[in-house]
Amino acid sequence: MTAQLWQRYQDWLFYHKDLDLYLDISRMRFDDAFVEKIAPKFDFAFAEMAALEAGKIANPDENRMVGHYWLRAPELAPTQELRQEIADTLELTDDFVQKVHSGLIKPPNAPKFTEVLSIGIGGSALGPQFVAEALGEIDAPMNIHFMDNTDPAGFDKVLSQLRDRLDRTLVITISKSGGTPESRNGMLEARNAFELAGLDFSKHAVAITMPGSKLDNVAKTDGWLAMIPMYDWVGGRTSELSAVGLLPAELQGINVREMLEGARLMDIATRKQSLKENPAALLAMSWYYAGNGKGDKDMVMLPYKDSLLLFSRYLQQLVMESIGKQFDLDGNPVYQGIAVYGNKGTTDQHAYVQQLREGVPNFFITFIEVLKDRNGGSIEVEPGVTSGDYLSGLLQGTRSAIYENNRDSITLTIPEVTPAIVGSLIALYERAVGLYGFLVNINAYHQPGVEAGKKAAAQVLNLQSRVVEVLQSHSTPLPIADLATKAGAPDQIEMVYKILRHLANNDPRVVLHGELGHPGQLTASMS
Repeated sequence: MTAQLWQRYQDWLFYHKDLDLYLDISRMRFDDAFVEKIAPKFDFAFAEMAALEAGKIANPDENRMVGHYWLRAPELAPTQELRQEIADTLELTDDFVQKVHSGLIKPPNAPKFTEVLSIGIGGSALGPQFVAEALGEIDAPMNIHFMDNTDPAGFDKVLSQLRDRLDRTLVITISKSGGTPESRNGMLEARNAFELAGLDFSKHAVAITMPGSKLDNVAKTDGWLAMIPMYDWVGGRTSELSAVGLLPAELQGINVREMLEGARLMDIATRKQSLKENPAALLAMSWYYAGNGKGDKDMVMLPYKDSLLLFSRYLQQLVMESIGKQFDLDGNPVYQGIAVYGNKGTTDQHAYVQQLREGVPNFFITFIEVLKDRNGGSIEVEPGVTSGDYLSGLLQGTRSAIYENNRDSITLTIPEVTPAIVGSLIALYERAVGLYGFLVNINAYHQPGVEAGKKAAAQVLNLQSRVVEVLQSHSTPLPIADLATKAGAPDQIEMVYKILRHLANNDPRVVLHGELGHPGQLTASMS
């Protein structure tokens, strides 16, 4: 059996010599018959990916192309105008960062900006956070902080940490449309904190948005320091190698040109229309096999390196927002998706690997191995053994133990965590998601479920306004059912109750009367 596995390892090992990156899918138990059966699906997927890169409309909901691949190879963009836009934005970003680092662009009350506050949501936060965790240095020219939700307590925590450094904090607000509530709210909270500190927010503010958006208009009207453009053909979950990710990274001193080059090299490999020469195709095939083309198994990410801790969170959005679809390209209900979770090795070996080895076999694992332990030598924690040897041994041991108990795994091996490697990982999984989408005949480049959630939230806030109006017009407490009827929502009593419960805990004017454990008997008033 060991000899057979060794041969299978050699048969299915992919190696990228320029990146020194290995991909091993030998511990996925597909056979030759499966590979032969899926080959026609790859013919379709490869053709569709080529059409997408050539400028085919990929998101019919918004009538837009999907061209994040052009960001690292502008010469492949379908028009000269697009090629020029990409080059101009890179130059604008580089120039802005150089002026900030040199002090030519500085805050009014300090010699230099030393802090970055990045405000975004989804891909506008997860990508920059992943890169900051993976590549940020202790002695970076600027320290980065994030506001990535609309949680008031979260805003307070971040802003309190910056209280003594607000005068030297650069604030980046990221929103394609400029109307994303979470980003807008974060910007308004930050602006309020600056105003309370007696600081001119506009002299600290930068926008990353589409020209002509609501945010662009605010930035121009208020005289912000800069506006770095986003493009309608770059989706949030594939935006890390656009200005969305490059500006925060470059301000931290991360070499973004190397990130782009790593992505470009990976794109070249993942364009190949030969399964064994294309690492993204090997990943997509493995995902398809593991989940029977229906997402029957979860994807567990186990990077054995602290700096890659956030990679699983980044991939959660990239994979689940792209692949989690109710309908296929023909309009048939299919309920596709792959759930992604993970933390890091060896932490997970003291957490949920027990279940992975012996519990419900509803997953496959991707191990990420980093060959270089650290810069410099290591002490021996046992005779002839370093802490890095332990890390490697635990990875190999877990991989073997998992396989022996009939659980499949993929192993991705990288030399070390560098800008080029991080860029290549981003590009690898972007392409794998696209190919998998075509394998299962869904559109990986739209997100109707996300838009539905936004619309539902807007309806709740609209109902809240009507509820408040009703309360303000009545001097005596109202039963919740009556309040719902007067607010024009007689069939939304539960929603009205939850709105009132939230208001009663945050607005001292709103009071709920009665036994809280019996919501149907409550009345509400507003002073």
